[in-house]
Amino acid sequence: MTHLNSLDVQLAQELGDFTDDDLDVVFTPKECRTLQPSLPEEGVELDPHVRDCVQTYIREWLIVNRKNQGSPEICGFKKTGSRKDFHKTLPKQTFESETLECSEPAAQAGPRHLNVLCDVSGKGPITACDFDLRSLQPDKRLENLLQQVSAEDFEKQNEEARRTNRQAELFALYPSVDEEDAVEIRPVPECPKEHLGNRILVKLLTLKFEIEIEPLFASIALYDVKERKKISENFHCDLNSDQFKGFLRAHTPTVAASSQARSAVFSVTYPSSDIYLVVKIEKVLQQGEIGDCAEPYLVIKESDGGKSKEKIEKLKLQAESFCQRLGKYRMPFAWAPISLSSFFNVSTLEREVTDVDSVVGRSSVGERRTLAQSRRLSERALSLEENGVGSNFKTSTLSVSSFFKQEGDRLSDEDLFKFLADYKRSSSLQRRVKSIPGLLRLEISTAPEIINCCLTPEMLPVKPFPENRTRPHKEILEFPTREVYVPHTVYRNLLYVYPQRLNFVNKLASARNITIKIQFMCGEDASSAMPVIFGKSSGPEFLQEVYTAVTYHNKSPDFYEEVKIKLPAKLTVNHHLLFTFYHISCQQKQGASVETLLGYSWLPILLNERLQTGSYCLPVALEKLPPNYSMHSAEKVPLQNPPIKWAEGHKGVFNIEVQAVSSVHTQDNHLEKFFTLCHSLESQVTFPIRVLDQKISEMALEHELKLSIICLNSSRLEPLVLFLHLVLDKLFQLSVQPMVIAGQTANFSQFAFESVVAIANSLHNSKDLSKDQHGRNCLLASYVHYVFRLPELQRDVPKSGAPTALPDPRYHTYGRTSAAAVSSKLLQARVMSSSNPDLAGTHSAADEEVKNIMSSKIADRNCSRMSYYCSGNSDVPSSTTAPRPASKKHFHEELALQMVVSTGMVRETVFKYAWFFFELLVKSMAQHVHNMDKRDSFRRTRFSDRFMDDITTIVNVVTSEIAALLVKPQKENEQAEKMNISLAFFLYDLLSLMDRGFVFNLIRHYCNQLSAKLNNLPTLISMRLEFLRILCSHEHYLNLNLFFMNADTAPTSPCPSISSQNSSSCSSFQDQKIASMFDLTSEYRQQHFLTGLLFTELAAALDAEGEGISKVQRKAVSAIHSLLSSHDLDPRCVKPEVKVKIAALYLPLVGIILDALPQLCDFTVADTRRYRTSGSDEEQDGAGAINQNVALAIAGNHFNLKTSGIVLSSLPYKQYNMLNADTTRNLMICFLWIMKNADQSLIRKWIADLPSMQLNRILDLLFICVLCFEYKGKQNSDKVSTQVLQKSRDVKARLEEALLRGEGARGEMMRRRAPGNDRFPGLNENLRWKKEQTHWRQANEKLDKTKAELDQEALISGNLATEAHLIILDMQENIIQASSALDCKDSLLGGVLRVLVNSLNCDQSTTYLTHCFATLRALIAKFGDLLFEEEVEQCFDLCHQVLHHCSSSMDVTRSQACATLYLLMRFSFGATSNFARVKMQVTMSLASLVGRAPDFNEEHLRRSLRTILAYSEEDTAMQMTPFPTQVEELLCNLNSILYDTVKMREFQEDPEMLMDLMYRIAKSYQASPDLRLTWLQNMAEKHTKKKCYTEAAMCLVHAAALVAEYLSMLEDHSYLPVGSVSFQNISSNVLEESVVSDDTLSPDEDGVCAGQYFTESGLVGLLEQAAELFSTGGLYETVNEVYKLVIPILEAHREFRKLTLTHSKLQRAFDSIVNKDHKRMFGTYFRVGFFGSKFGDLDEQEFVYKEPAITKLPEISHRLEAFYGQCFGAEFVEVIKDSTPVDKTKLDPNKAYIQITFVEPYFDEYEMKDRVTYFEKNFNLRRFMYTTPFTLEGRPRGELHEQYRRNTVLTTMHAFPYIKTRISVIQKEEFVLTPIEVAIEDMKKKTLQLAVAINQEPPDPKMLQMVLQGSVGATVNQGPLEVAQVFLAEIPADPKLYRHHNKLRLCFKEFIMRCGEAVEKNKRLITADQREYQQELKKNYSKLKENLRPMIERKIPELYKPIFRIESQKRDSFHRSSFRKCETQLSQGS
Repeated sequence: MTHLNSLDVQLAQELGDFTDDDLDVVFTPKECRTLQPSLPEEGVELDPHVRDCVQTYIREWLIVNRKNQGSPEICGFKKTGSRKDFHKTLPKQTFESETLECSEPAAQAGPRHLNVLCDVSGKGPITACDFDLRSLQPDKRLENLLQQVSAEDFEKQNEEARRTNRQAELFALYPSVDEEDAVEIRPVPECPKEHLGNRILVKLLTLKFEIEIEPLFASIALYDVKERKKISENFHCDLNSDQFKGFLRAHTPTVAASSQARSAVFSVTYPSSDIYLVVKIEKVLQQGEIGDCAEPYLVIKESDGGKSKEKIEKLKLQAESFCQRLGKYRMPFAWAPISLSSFFNVSTLEREVTDVDSVVGRSSVGERRTLAQSRRLSERALSLEENGVGSNFKTSTLSVSSFFKQEGDRLSDEDLFKFLADYKRSSSLQRRVKSIPGLLRLEISTAPEIINCCLTPEMLPVKPFPENRTRPHKEILEFPTREVYVPHTVYRNLLYVYPQRLNFVNKLASARNITIKIQFMCGEDASSAMPVIFGKSSGPEFLQEVYTAVTYHNKSPDFYEEVKIKLPAKLTVNHHLLFTFYHISCQQKQGASVETLLGYSWLPILLNERLQTGSYCLPVALEKLPPNYSMHSAEKVPLQNPPIKWAEGHKGVFNIEVQAVSSVHTQDNHLEKFFTLCHSLESQVTFPIRVLDQKISEMALEHELKLSIICLNSSRLEPLVLFLHLVLDKLFQLSVQPMVIAGQTANFSQFAFESVVAIANSLHNSKDLSKDQHGRNCLLASYVHYVFRLPELQRDVPKSGAPTALPDPRYHTYGRTSAAAVSSKLLQARVMSSSNPDLAGTHSAADEEVKNIMSSKIADRNCSRMSYYCSGNSDVPSSTTAPRPASKKHFHEELALQMVVSTGMVRETVFKYAWFFFELLVKSMAQHVHNMDKRDSFRRTRFSDRFMDDITTIVNVVTSEIAALLVKPQKENEQAEKMNISLAFFLYDLLSLMDRGFVFNLIRHYCNQLSAKLNNLPTLISMRLEFLRILCSHEHYLNLNLFFMNADTAPTSPCPSISSQNSSSCSSFQDQKIASMFDLTSEYRQQHFLTGLLFTELAAALDAEGEGISKVQRKAVSAIHSLLSSHDLDPRCVKPEVKVKIAALYLPLVGIILDALPQLCDFTVADTRRYRTSGSDEEQDGAGAINQNVALAIAGNHFNLKTSGIVLSSLPYKQYNMLNADTTRNLMICFLWIMKNADQSLIRKWIADLPSMQLNRILDLLFICVLCFEYKGKQNSDKVSTQVLQKSRDVKARLEEALLRGEGARGEMMRRRAPGNDRFPGLNENLRWKKEQTHWRQANEKLDKTKAELDQEALISGNLATEAHLIILDMQENIIQASSALDCKDSLLGGVLRVLVNSLNCDQSTTYLTHCFATLRALIAKFGDLLFEEEVEQCFDLCHQVLHHCSSSMDVTRSQACATLYLLMRFSFGATSNFARVKMQVTMSLASLVGRAPDFNEEHLRRSLRTILAYSEEDTAMQMTPFPTQVEELLCNLNSILYDTVKMREFQEDPEMLMDLMYRIAKSYQASPDLRLTWLQNMAEKHTKKKCYTEAAMCLVHAAALVAEYLSMLEDHSYLPVGSVSFQNISSNVLEESVVSDDTLSPDEDGVCAGQYFTESGLVGLLEQAAELFSTGGLYETVNEVYKLVIPILEAHREFRKLTLTHSKLQRAFDSIVNKDHKRMFGTYFRVGFFGSKFGDLDEQEFVYKEPAITKLPEISHRLEAFYGQCFGAEFVEVIKDSTPVDKTKLDPNKAYIQITFVEPYFDEYEMKDRVTYFEKNFNLRRFMYTTPFTLEGRPRGELHEQYRRNTVLTTMHAFPYIKTRISVIQKEEFVLTPIEVAIEDMKKKTLQLAVAINQEPPDPKMLQMVLQGSVGATVNQGPLEVAQVFLAEIPADPKLYRHHNKLRLCFKEFIMRCGEAVEKNKRLITADQREYQQELKKNYSKLKENLRPMIERKIPELYKPIFRIESQKRDSFHRSSFRKCETQLSQGS
């Protein structure tokens, strides 16, 4: 790096400096669905496990980001091949083929007359034709075609022209390569989030029965009949009218808003056609069976009237009394099933959802499977979208018109499933069950993504949750039919209790109407019932007790109640469920209570510290329970005294089921044991501890913990997945936490590691879990990416009640904390300071605090305990603590160690799923670096040597593992490929963390090791390619390759004393140096390591043979292609000098491509063996001269370096594997990119030294390129790469060929999908047919594209064709220039011509043709004689093509072709003095054209002939020769062939140009007045269209001044203006029209200033037009100035009529001035600054923009932002909102910044004397000012005494108005006003406002009152008064401020005087109703005056002393000098 020159160093830094780290550790908050995260209730001391769970759910994600990763925009660009608005920046390329389509009818009319014409041609007199031809107007001739220019100059001009307007990024135009190869894209795993199935929204609209007599209550839930499972919790809904709700008022104390929901969101993870929505309806308990109570609903109808009305009223009263008495009890009434099979439209195919895999038949299933695979859920979960629900499912309103009556003896869920199964079969239960008529309307729809006002199952509001909505939606918890493998991410802790059956048959008679009161108790007395039971509809949110529904007179009732309980986070042995059984008496008896107690039962919640769930059959106690009953379970209560009386002798009589849905309770023995044991180490426990049903002593702890770690993997997969994050966190904690158990150190690392490996294995092997495209298990990927963080090492736990209550360390894992403890604050400071150097100063203080905390902790150590975590602090700076304990481990070191020492199955699994461990390593290393603050230190010392050895071992082992797998049979290949990719990503990441030399060594080992072990070449190359491709996608790839090392791009001669031609030794040395740059040398490989490896692979792939190699070749080319593409589109590589360096890095690719020439796809079908022609002739001359390096390059064989030069020519013809069209095209675009971006002089030198044979190879290559990038037109413009087989147009043939050859991207993809058949083509060919998407499908895809898409594609491919061909052209020019010194011109000339003519034969854009013809003309001029003598055949082709383009409809093309044809004739004439041959060739060409070309247009050709005639007439040099007559003869001849009278068509207009560009063009014509005049008029026209009349007028004034200049040179009349000087009064800018010097162009020269405007009348015309425009633009004063120039001319010509008119116009102008004066609006001005390299030339330029009057800042801001947003992409454009000076270093280099500030015209005081009127203050403006308030502290605003102001004055280059609306700023001055000066300015302004308001005529009372209110109003007397109090209260101490103080005093004096005048004036103006207001004003005024008087009257005595010495300069402090930073002068002066 020492040899770098400064430019290179700078470039290297721009591309991302080496020292900088690329990995950034970022915390991102979790997205929370709810407004508040779900948390346990507050104020409870949580168990360690619960606390850990909650912490895991709420802590932020920790993500390791790459800082310099290519922005997504580039990746997007890379993938789609077109940025969103990228195509808008492209110029439209005009192709004749497309312009012809529009004008077809006329074109067809041509050939009809031809027969007749041919007859005429022979007879018609030549003169007639001649006359005809001359009557045409010739095309515009090319200027200076006929001037004598040296060939070198001509070439130089051509080159300059070609270099302009080129597309910078070639790859932006190129369609992206097939995605399938892009292994380097590492998918970002999906963020872990709460699982939601397919959601449906159910709204209950109405519930009505025939009669309405009582309140009814609905509840709905989902049931799956097939699985016989209730799959959702209940949703309770109350649809009663207010009247009926009133019946129950006594029983509903409060109604929570959440209980009034009428719509529910159900979630279904596994849809099936067996899902039913069951609606159950209950009513208030009343006397009688269900049937009796339902009777009235069946018999009476409300519509009957009369008697039934009375009955209804009676029933209502009856119901009301029941409600009052029994309102809190319910009874079952009716139910209705609703099938959702139409909603989950899972047809019979998926009826067996589980077996979808085996289904064959409908092809859509296959596609559906692929969708399902990508779901993060189990693959078998069919989503709604897949089942045709999602999009096309409309909201459906369902009506249920009959309900089934509930049967009192069949209420259980079992019965319900039987009913549903029957219903499903026959869809009616009518025969057995009575149905009740009624109406339930509900609406079912797919739930939208976002639902307003929704509550979770825990009643937490979901975002967005507006305040005002009354009825919320409720999310209903799903109970999925099968496991759902999604880890918990939210705290959820719910318990569902289902009482099922009670058997009291043998019980005493009183037990008939039985209800159970259910309570959740935290103790045994009645008050311990906890309000944790979720309420139902229209009631409180939580209840303390619920009652089950009563079945009348049933002694063994069934229950269907669901009791939902919110479990407390901390459960104790006292928590239990209490069931109390009552008999309810329905009849009212005197004095009897409603409830009769029957008995009790209970269920403790915890058993052995574990949540009890499942089914229980409990005994019932008949009497009051004894104390402490809850400590035991009901079945096992010890004998009491007195004994408890049990029903049925302590038998179980009450069945109940309890289920928990909890993200805290694992409900799995293995997990439970593991967590318990882990926590026993962390927190204080007393041994022995109880785990499940065993007791564990402290001695056995270690053994048990190891056992539990080993058994973890035996737990069921679902709980393991649910608690995956916590389990892995704990295991990683154990692996590094040093532990002391029973006084002994214990080490669990190996066990923990093996357990992690086992878990990884089972997750990968599970069929139910999804994987990403690289085969990585999605759960693990998202764990590593988001969740994993370095394990926190525990400190020792202080005794309870210790003074320093430390929060749990996990709560401030990185110092991101809510716990406000000192230590966490410290950690925060520590972390911040590691990334923020400004905080470094706080270390020492922090360290003190750490010491204190540490010492207090040590002092409080709990000595009685022997088992604990050792204190190994990972975050606290080690310098402050005691010496670091030896047991301290780093996680990454431990992990690497375990990977290395693992054996057997563990080892195999580790390397099988190496990606997971690699990502863990990388993430932990990144955090380690982040924590240790090591980013500043050398990479070498970041990690220990032992760790680096381990990494080396791991990489070697993985590599050999890959090699071993590849040797095995085929099915292991996929595994090897995955490992290979993982390894590559690992090394890729290490490049960002470790010493790069170290990593490069690893890469080298990898490559060598693979080569040594593999002999199958395709597989080997393929593996290494994917590996390298990933590494090369590194964001610092260029720097890693030291791309700036090739500073000697074009080596200069090492001995400058002798010129290199004379010194043969020197030149050969140099030749070799250059030649070797295009070759893959060993030095190159050493210097540019990765690129060297990649090229080696490419060369090997191209050279290899064998089965399956074509796929590998495609891969290799695609890798290079994607690399170059990413450089090209990388914003860091925009600069041309960077691209030159990059291209230099890729030069060896050129050699490789040249060697592969015979393998390239042949795009011309006819001449297959074309390459042969360019070999044999040159053998003799070439062989001797071949230099050794070149020989090797030609040999194309890098493995055999001893080849001699002689045998070469035969080499290229060995049997090669041909590349297909796509691969060829990708390779070619890479070649063109290098040629485009490499240093052109270097390329020339290289070419000059090449032997002719190699040159011919290059020409062959260019020939292929021409065909390769031919424009295919709009019709075929769908991705170029889809046309895999260009040759056959027949779709079927293409399809067959594609299938047979097994080529083409799609085919490859199909093979890749086939299992176990990845790398070897040829097998499973038939698989292809499964997907309809083979080639022919693609060919028809364009039918689906919109017109806009097609246009966009055509635009891009048109630009690609043009750019590609221009690069080819550049290359040919290089060859011509380099070889013109050589003697082999002739053979080369033929080659070059062949390529050029071939390119003319393709469909080309006008842009390309222009340059191509220019090159041809240069060739003709340079090698004319050779051309006509030797290349006869080429010459004919040339004539043919040129003539063809002469008939082009594009005039640009035509004029180019004409010029070329004329030159061809002229030189052929010069060569032989008779151009008979060319005449003949042209005539023949024409004949063949007329005969063959269908799109031939004679009209255009005739025009061209006329142009050529014009050339010959204007060609003065040839006038004395017979040449002109011969030309005329030829043209007449041609014309007579074409004679026809088709009307000429109008040309298309040129596209509109931007004003600035027009201005620049006009300026460039300063020396040619005619053109400048035209451009000025064009500009005027454009301005008028845009309504900028003043600017348009100015353009015409400039034009007039130009004319005046020339007229004054011609004739000296006194009445004419004296050149542009006379126009000064109109605008000072006009002076630029004064001619530079008289001799530039003398006016009488031929053809100059001959236009109509260069006359006196022309001048008057221009001026009059200008006056009109000024008048329209409202600049009436200028109208006068314009006419001042016109009138003398009119007077001189005695044009009195015109004078009358002129004076009337003047009168109108003056009238307007008088009438409109203050109402006129002139422009508004803004300063606009551009910052950012995206702006190119505009960067750091400032302009003043003139906008129409009353333009607000946001308007212009929005306009510019939108415009540049379109140019660069909206995300890259930023408007800087303030006017402070911009600090370029703080801006993002990838963005474009625009700073817009409103500015006002600024005048010096002396100027103001001249600028009196409003117009004068708005005209001829060159200086503008804006002010920026600031304080010395840096805030913009502050208190009065600290408020400074910076006034910035800008001077523009020209004065406004000008001929354009933006003018650049050329000077900037700044003055700073001190606070007192600011105050003076403000007071002056206020006083001036008052003065203006007082003196306004006619007076404006509103204005006056507004200003007065602002000056003396009570609210604001703070204003002026505060200013006075701050600055005038006391005389300043500093004598320098005396003058200012005095000046401010005088300002106040005047101000208060003006206030007085204003108050008086207001008194005269007010109406009667404002008297009080006037009094108020007067009072305020007097008060203000009083307050100010003492300050105003106090003078500074020093200022009034007689002065002897006057220093005039310092007198007026308010003059300009005081603004400037010149206080120093004052201080010296005073």
